[in-house]
Amino acid sequence: MHPNIDMPALFLAQIEQILPSHLSMTDFVAACQRPLRRSIRVNTLKTSVEDFKVRAAEKGWTLTPVPWCETGFWIDEDENEAVPLGNTAEHMAGLFYIQEASSMLPVTALMENNQGEWERLLDMAAAPGSKTTQIAAAVGNSGLLVANEYSASRVKVLHANLLRCGVHNVALTKYDGRVFGEWLPETFDAILLDAPCSGEGTIRKDADAFANWSLEAVNDIANTQKDLIVSAFHALKAGGTLVYSTCTLSHEENQDVCHFLKQTFGDAVEFESLSTLFNGADAACTEEGFLHVFPQIFDSEGFFVARLRKTQNVGSEMIKKRPRKFPFQKAKPADAESVEASLKATLGIEIPQSSNVWLREKEVWIFPAAVESILPEIKFDRIGLKLAESHKNGYRWQHETIMALADGSEPLCVNLSAQDAKEWYMGRDIRPENLSGKGEVIVCYRNQPIGIGKWVGNRIKNGLPRELVRDVNLFIA
Repeated sequence: MHPNIDMPALFLAQIEQILPSHLSMTDFVAACQRPLRRSIRVNTLKTSVEDFKVRAAEKGWTLTPVPWCETGFWIDEDENEAVPLGNTAEHMAGLFYIQEASSMLPVTALMENNQGEWERLLDMAAAPGSKTTQIAAAVGNSGLLVANEYSASRVKVLHANLLRCGVHNVALTKYDGRVFGEWLPETFDAILLDAPCSGEGTIRKDADAFANWSLEAVNDIANTQKDLIVSAFHALKAGGTLVYSTCTLSHEENQDVCHFLKQTFGDAVEFESLSTLFNGADAACTEEGFLHVFPQIFDSEGFFVARLRKTQNVGSEMIKKRPRKFPFQKAKPADAESVEASLKATLGIEIPQSSNVWLREKEVWIFPAAVESILPEIKFDRIGLKLAESHKNGYRWQHETIMALADGSEPLCVNLSAQDAKEWYMGRDIRPENLSGKGEVIVCYRNQPIGIGKWVGNRIKNGLPRELVRDVNLFIA
């Protein structure tokens, strides 16, 4: 961030009023003017933290642990490294997610309450997917995670990130989050509402964060946030956990929204303190137990996180909806067994026990089992993953099947050289040296699955989806 960034005088006056006494405005402004430390989160659906550390050391990356996320790290690279993090082999294979450190806080707060019994979770404003993938990794792809995003273009980005990270327990929806309270009341064991906000905390990475800032805009957004948190509370089961978070700093969009919920529902809302969430959390903790992270506290983006518990039902009711035709049919046991047996025999991959096989014409999908009971209540944009397309000789397995279910230990894996892996990502067929085969094959780089191809003599026909093809500045061997 440039040291001469322009922050509105009215905004600075507001910060001066709400800044805790142990913090100074001089430090606040100085922190906002510093470049933001880059950070990543290891995706444990694909690799372990220890294995990733080995890969990082080989690349000359220095990893500094993020205190509130055991899979999060600040990262320093070799100054001579010319390849952006997003074009590294590790990122394209889904081994890590580029995520700002403070944005890892909400999921950490949410998952602290998970005793392994949650069946359904809701990420109410999910794109681009940093927190959705973090939740999926934390629960090990178990249960059902409904990921909602209002913007159609952002749903595409969200889905691409889920696919890259091997997430298969997600059902995507595309709604204004205000519908969930009436459409799916008392349905979810846990909800994350990372609410749309004015973004005051993002100035360190976004020089235009204050381009449209005004007190009127803040108050308008706060009204939307109040609607969303009420909807989320209705959608939450009694005893469930709701985490509310923003990347902004004003009380109007943070504390005031949480107090509004408590004023609305009284003793049914319980604030849970986050003062012991991690070592040092008390430095950012408010008297209510919320985390109000000013950028100078942890040298991060500004952020706000509150954890609430719903202690009792509040009379939430489901509105009547017109019946709709669902285009999928649950596979009959014999058909499901045929799919499972073929996948095991051809690729050495097993379908997760928490998923069921569904069919649509010639398409074969797997859905999280926990989605079945709510299928009549809401239209999903996409559920689970597309496993295969059937044809007269069997099944044509999909790229996402490999990215979500293969781990590189399958018998039909071919490990590519760095050059061949680059060719693969550029959408080209490859000819591994001294190898030939027959049928479909799992393509790996450094024992990590990166796609599916088909042998044609000594050539592997490229099966990478067109939208994932890249052509410049790929990883260095």
